[in-house]
Amino acid sequence: MARPKKDIESLKSIHISFRTTVDNYLIVAHNAESCGLSIADYIRMRITCKPLPRFKVSPYERKVYVELSRLGNNINQLTKKAHLGQNQPDKLKIQLVDLQKLLHEVKQAVVK
Repeated sequence: MARPKKDIESLKSIHISFRTTVDNYLIVAHNAESCGLSIADYIRMRITCKPLPRFKVSPYERKVYVELSRLGNNINQLTKKAHLGQNQPDKLKIQLVDLQKLLHEVKQAVVK
């Protein structure tokens, strides 16, 4: 039995071609792979504003992210105490703020 014919509206008959930088291509390719999609399907979903599948995160990355979040929570609590002046030296305030910024950058790197 032959495959049923698609209706005219669901046929992918128009080809769009565009140029991009290597960096942009690598970003799109990585994002598509993370979603488990081909590059063409990823771009189609992005330009039609359809929801993308959630990023696939390995159990190890999830565990690292949870640990970093816990550390960040502890740092936030210490920073709050330092800002309230609860027996914390001024030098510690600066170090805690720097540590909080560094932790945020690490989280962003892990997520990407």
